Amino acid sequence: MKQALLLLLVLASAAQAEVLDRLHYRYYDAHLHSGESLSQALAQASPIREQGQVFHGYTRWRVDWRFWWQEERDGRCRITLTRTRLDTEITLPRLAGGDAQQRQRFEQYLAALREHELGHYRIGQAAAAEIDAVLLDTPEYPSCNELQRQANQRANAVLQRHVQDERRYDRDTGHGRSQGAWLTD
Repeated sequence: MKQALLLLLVLASAAQAEVLDRLHYRYYDAHLHSGESLSQALAQASPIREQGQVFHGYTRWRVDWRFWWQEERDGRCRITLTRTRLDTEITLPRLAGGDAQQRQRFEQYLAALREHELGHYRIGQAAAAEIDAVLLDTPEYPSCNELQRQANQRANAVLQRHVQDERRYDRDTGHGRSQGAWLTD
């Protein structure tokens, strides 16, 4: 009985984490007209334009974090609770028109494009989980102001590393080309 009570006290005083993950899909409509290629129809319909390039799919994720601390009588401060949130939106095309062969080709392309975009999402998930872990692992500091500064600095460093991972992912996959997310027509 004493051991169970001691275990409950230790668990109650340990820092607690919470990662909230929200994934939302957004679609745009592409109309395939007679004589038009699939890539032409998607490029014309796509709202995704960056640095003079048109993309057929896009993933935007954002990690936000909050943490609460406990201040001791001597001013020392430690994190007791974290809440990290990942909000992700994946934008993909929907096809209207086209013959059976074009629609089949579109479905194959869409599956590869979706898988590529989910790779971006997984990078966001990794960022959120690591940020939450880094916050919980933040050591005690002599003041709450210093704790807050150091915890945010640590979380931002993790975030920037994952933003770089995402750029490398696009570079390494050719924005999905090596994963089959490429149209040749």
